[in-house]
Amino acid sequence: MRYYHTRDTLFVRGTFRAASTGIGGGVRGVSTIFNHTVPENFDHADPPRYLREIAALAGIGGDFFGLLTAVPMQYLCVLQYDFITAFVTAGVTNPNPDPDPDPGRPHTINIIVTSREGLSDGALLETIITATEAKAQALRLMGYDFTGTTTDAVAVACEGETAHTYAGTFTGIGRRVYAAVLQGVQEALARQQERIVRDKPSFFIFSRYGGDHWVEWRPEGCPYYPCHFPGQTCDFCYCPFYPCGDRDLGDEVESSSCGTVWSCSRCTLLHEPAVAAYLRRNPEASLGELKKYRTSLRGKPEK
Repeated sequence: MRYYHTRDTLFVRGTFRAASTGIGGGVRGVSTIFNHTVPENFDHADPPRYLREIAALAGIGGDFFGLLTAVPMQYLCVLQYDFITAFVTAGVTNPNPDPDPDPGRPHTINIIVTSREGLSDGALLETIITATEAKAQALRLMGYDFTGTTTDAVAVACEGETAHTYAGTFTGIGRRVYAAVLQGVQEALARQQERIVRDKPSFFIFSRYGGDHWVEWRPEGCPYYPCHFPGQTCDFCYCPFYPCGDRDLGDEVESSSCGTVWSCSRCTLLHEPAVAAYLRRNPEASLGELKKYRTSLRGKPEK
């Protein structure tokens, strides 16, 4: 799974088995799930066609699920809990039922959940239920008397062979999804309402150091800077390729919570200013492409 965002669109790319409650939703294989910001006064007569136009402009084929939101992408929250990653944008200006709801209206809470481990189709659908339960609880904790807006959407995607048959809140995957969405909805609303001010999307990771808790990764004021070399770039402080599995760049190490975890502490690839700039210009570049680009700069073969 890879993700990147432009000024107004989040793209999540991979080889997915996915389910979506959004426009043109269902259960099928897709290569892309995107969440696109539309103007506050958005009024399109044919939302499915609008999504196809966005996909065509981005060079994406027809195998996608698309979501619409009025929330700017700078308020996007990305949360990683082990093999689960959740993407949340949230706005609650449209909480009350309409007599004739319009599926093209943008005020909404959009949730995308991806899993690096496979899910059965039943588990994909159950993950939508789990994410919705977490969203409703987040709104309750924030004092709202409604459990969602009239146009909320959830998309769930997985890669790999089927590993999970169920995804309720008592399962390992369900527990992770619930925690990520519960945290993500609250953080996303705090940013959309400017109670927390950020000028770009926020990234969170579930940490077990010092007790289970969520950590927002921010380069500003980082006590470890420079963690690799003076003048390094920290635009990709939390690598979008993680865990890449490339043993030239990292390796499996023993985890404090048992088992192993991918460690990339010795990797400097995306900290090198020229390579980071290349990825910003070419957000779909593969890891291999970035390594070759670094080789061209150094003038020697890359392992």
